[in-house]
Amino acid sequence: MIRIARSFALALAAAWLFAGAAHAAGALAVGVCGAYGYGFDYHRIEDARAAAMSKCSGGSCKVVGVVRKGCAAMAVDAKNPCGSFGWAVGPHLGKAENASMRRCVEFGGRDCVVRAWACDEKG
Repeated sequence: MIRIARSFALALAAAWLFAGAAHAAGALAVGVCGAYGYGFDYHRIEDARAAAMSKCSGGSCKVVGVVRKGCAAMAVDAKNPCGSFGWAVGPHLGKAENASMRRCVEFGGRDCVVRAWACDEKG
């Protein structure tokens, strides 16, 4: 009887964890001079946005993207971090990184590098 109850409790816990991951949410905030903040694997978008803003240490930070089961990346000009930057949100890390690099170059960056990236839980 105890073995059945323990198995049921483990199955219930696993189902709860899986259901929570399916609703994962994230956000990316950026500011001046390469400042960034992120919040990922939250249940609510509002919580992810608040976490991103609280972690963004630079001035003029704002949330630029939200993520559900995906990734976000930010690229800056390595020689001038207060200059050009780009950010992107995508379904996969590589796509988000590539798009952020392209945007950094489009806005005048010459030596763009990915400064930050994060992915939320894939359900």
